[in-house]
Amino acid sequence: MQDKLITKKIIMKRILLLLGLIFTFSACGDNQKSEKKAEVEEPTETNAQDSDNPVPKEMPEAVSPENEYKHEVVAENMSIPWGFDFLPDGSILATEKGGDIYHFKDGKRVAITGGPEIYNQGQGGLLDIALHPDFENNNWVYITYSSDEGEGEGGNTALIRAKLENNQLTSREDLYKATPNSTRGQHFGSRIVFDGEGHLFFTIGDRGNRDVNPQDITRDGGKVYRLNLDGSVPSDNPFVGEENAIEAIYSYGHRNPQGMIFNEETGEVWVNEHGPKGGDEINVVKAGKNYGWPVVTYGENYDGTTITEDRTGPEFQNPLTYWLPSIAPSGFEKVTSDKYPELKGNFLVGALKFQYLEHLAIANGEVTTREKLLEGLGRLRDVQQGPDGFIYAAVEGTGIVKLLPLEEAE
Repeated sequence: MQDKLITKKIIMKRILLLLGLIFTFSACGDNQKSEKKAEVEEPTETNAQDSDNPVPKEMPEAVSPENEYKHEVVAENMSIPWGFDFLPDGSILATEKGGDIYHFKDGKRVAITGGPEIYNQGQGGLLDIALHPDFENNNWVYITYSSDEGEGEGGNTALIRAKLENNQLTSREDLYKATPNSTRGQHFGSRIVFDGEGHLFFTIGDRGNRDVNPQDITRDGGKVYRLNLDGSVPSDNPFVGEENAIEAIYSYGHRNPQGMIFNEETGEVWVNEHGPKGGDEINVVKAGKNYGWPVVTYGENYDGTTITEDRTGPEFQNPLTYWLPSIAPSGFEKVTSDKYPELKGNFLVGALKFQYLEHLAIANGEVTTREKLLEGLGRLRDVQQGPDGFIYAAVEGTGIVKLLPLEEAE
């Protein structure tokens, strides 16, 4: 009897031990499932964050198109045509970096008087020109240029507007002047665009002071600016009311943007900007965002040394795309014309370094195609779609050329 009782106790202990082991393994399994679930959920959260600010993919290599485009010179004998725009009759108003403004019509060139005095140093000079959206009724013309006005030696980028009347600029208004002046000759920017909602955007490069200007919103340089058309600061600019901030700043952390468009399809301002050695970028400009220069960059110093190991960071807005190697981008246009069906909906950028007009197809935020148009023509400084639907490009040493549609080039 006693032996039977002992046997029962042993069996009960074994059952209890077995039940304990089963419970333990079950609990471990639940923990492993929870950990695996957490592992699955964590990337989902990260991916959601990245979808708002994705890290760009590398571009494909630029290639020559199957069919070569030809061109026609429409404005001759220009040394460095920097910017241009179209008057209501389709004629062209263009700036020369050296300080002259010309009106081209019916094959004739007429000098415009009353332009600003420029600080002609290095990359500085007479820069962009753009007509007021309602130019037909008010004759306002906007101009950016390097100016030595203000305190200190050297110069910095300024924005003015004036009325164009009988080939003369009158009623000048000074809208913005960056400070401080600097004797450094690089990175003045500058482009001008309008957003169709009563604002203008313009750019100023970091003025060669990369470690001070771009990341400091109390200083000019390395910024995209947003003003009302009369030069006043919009009340909804991102840094309005922030202590010591320059309230005209819309975004910062830029190096030297020399191409800008208002993308009507997306309602956004897009810029292209020079990187150092490598790392030119296209950026979608968003209010108050920091685009990282020089804390993050895809480029390096011109001597091959490292600027930073970082390409991105949680506090920085990533570029839409970047160029390696640099093409030295200048000018920017989105093709909406039916005259070039193979280009329609895509983008054009001047490549100063390689002397061609770059065609980029972009789908879902990714560059899918790059083509080299007008190869070897010269340094492409600006590109615009005219009111007649044709594409025009400013070429150093030539002037302004019209890109002929393929059917016309045959």
